Amino acid sequence: MIQKLVAEGLGTAMLLIAVIGSGIMGQTLSDGNTAIALLGNAIATCCMLYVIITVLGPISGAHFNPAVTLAFFLRGQINARSAWGYVILQIVGGILGVWATHLMFDLPVLQSSTTMHRTGPAQWWSEILATCGLLFVIFGGLRSRPETVPTLVALYITGAYWFTASTSFANPAVTIARGFSDTFAGIFPGHIAAFIIAQLLAVGFSHIGLKALLKQP
Repeated sequence: MIQKLVAEGLGTAMLLIAVIGSGIMGQTLSDGNTAIALLGNAIATCCMLYVIITVLGPISGAHFNPAVTLAFFLRGQINARSAWGYVILQIVGGILGVWATHLMFDLPVLQSSTTMHRTGPAQWWSEILATCGLLFVIFGGLRSRPETVPTLVALYITGAYWFTASTSFANPAVTIARGFSDTFAGIFPGHIAAFIIAQLLAVGFSHIGLKALLKQP
């Protein structure tokens, strides 16, 4: 179990390093072109997702996301004690990943995001759709071709950066961690709770829908 928890914390930390670091680099090099910065952010996140799911998946299942862990719990594929452990390590790992990235770019370690545009019904609905889509990709992939899940998740998130209004956080641990970074990928702490509620609602919707669609218990 310790090995699994370490894998979840490490994987989530690496994910946030990719998200925050590529956001900083993209914003620095894009000369004010937000589209170019977002493209770099999406590609780097895609690459990291493929790597950490492939390498750490055999150890912990590669959740790196409390919404995914909750979905597995609702399906009876992880017990409550393990699920709580996963969620705690995902959140802690995510925050540590943000701080590590700040050190790498010679920024103040302790920050709070001032990014104010990630709120409102359109953003919340976007997070519901983004999270439902992510769970569809994961559980649909596990049912049909498990070996393709790293690629499927990486491709989905890359696309979802662009076709969702919120740029597809779809992850409570990532959402919390991004509140600790006043950079391109940040989210104002006061807007975090609504994002997480939307993500958790999506888990409930997906549990019902995927159970019927995929004909799995």
